[in-house]
Formats: sequence, C-alpha cells, structure tokens
Amino acid sequence: MSQVEEIATVIVCEGNEDTLDVLSEHLTSDHFEVLPASTGADALRFCRYNRPDILILALDLPDMPGVDVLKAIREADGLHSRFDPHLAIIVLIERGDGAARARSIRLGADEYVQKPISFEELKTRMASVLRRRHGRHERPTRVGELVIDPARRKVTVGEREVHLSKTEFTLLRVLASDPTRVFSKDELLREIWGFKAPSGRSRTIDSHASRVRKKLDPEGKKYVVNTWGIGYSLVKS
Repeated sequence: MSQVEEIATVIVCEGNEDTLDVLSEHLTSDHFEVLPASTGADALRFCRYNRPDILILALDLPDMPGVDVLKAIREADGLHSRFDPHLAIIVLIERGDGAARARSIRLGADEYVQKPISFEELKTRMASVLRRRHGRHERPTRVGELVIDPARRKVTVGEREVHLSKTEFTLLRVLASDPTRVFSKDELLREIWGFKAPSGRSRTIDSHASRVRKKLDPEGKKYVVNTWGIGYSLVKS
C-alpha cells in the first residue's frame, strides 16, 4: 500500500481501454486515487457513492454520450440523486471539435482538454479546477448518534471521534446513503473498488465491515449490520 496520501479522488471515464489504462497509470503514479470507468454508467455509479473530487470525462462513450453524464450531474439536486452537482468536471474532446467544446462548457464543464491528450496539460487543468473547487461545502449525514462529515472527512458517534481509513470511510458513506437497505457484497465491491468480477472476494468486504463495526460501536455493534447470505446495511430496518 502506498505510504503517500492521495492528492484527490478522480474518476477517469474513457471508452478506449488503452487510453483509460494509460491515464489511470499516470494519475496513480502522481498520487491520485483513481476510479477507472469505461462507460458512462460506471462513472455515474462512482459519482453516486464515492464522492470524487474530479471527473475526467470523454464524450465518446460506448453506452451513452458523455454530455448525458455531464447533464445528469449538473442537473442533480444533490439530495435524491446523490450526485454532487458541483463536482469538478474536465471533458476530453477531439481536436478541432469546437461545437463539442462549446456545448460542454455551456452544460457546465469546468475545463476541456483536446485529444491526443498531453498529460502535463491535463494535470495543469486538474490543479486549476481543484484549486477553484477547494473548500466547497458538503453537508454532514446523520444516522442516530452517528455523524459523517464528508467535507472534513470526519466521523463521530456522539461525542467520540472515529478514525477510519479511506476505504473504510467510503464503505461507510455507501451504507449511509440508504441506511436500512441491505447492500449485497458483490454490489459493495463494484461500488467501492470497481471490481468487474467480484466472485471470491467477499472476505474483502467482511474484513472492512468488521473493522468499521468495531470502530463505530465496539460494545453494542449496532452499526454495519450483517444480513447473512446477502450483505450489509448500516442499521437494522
């Protein structure tokens, strides 16, 4: 595991697998936490549960136009859709496609980078956007005595602060998005880690869930409820 704290969490949504792999590798080596998405549906799922800092969005996707992803995020109310309508977004456009560039900016893209992509230019645009977006307010979520503050990445139970790892925090955020719903292990694997073939990895979920449960309520164990044979909910219904 890297000993360097990630700069930010970035979703890279690109339909070309080679380009997706190259961008993901470059950003990972520069200490970004990268969530690779080869389709618009994958990108929207990550946006819903992982609270990224920035989205790198290609417009030519295999399942939907990239502008539809952009519109879905910008038109969100920030509550029922669980998308952050203020998410930083950089679109990737074909060189010379002025119409796509103008439309993307009109629909709310923060920046654009032309293909073929200069990674140095992309990093510069990302740094600029992140500086502008830094400090935006994200409202805390409360479930009983449990309070999750995404802006400060802080979790408290009553007066007690709970220290979670980045993955544990993401797991908690997913469960808190619908506290009484039972999320299957396969679903949690896809939403948090993006595994395409989650079979055989259920112990990954079990170990993280166990640690979060013990940290939140070591005595009563009333949070992170295991429904045997199915998965986990944050609290009992």
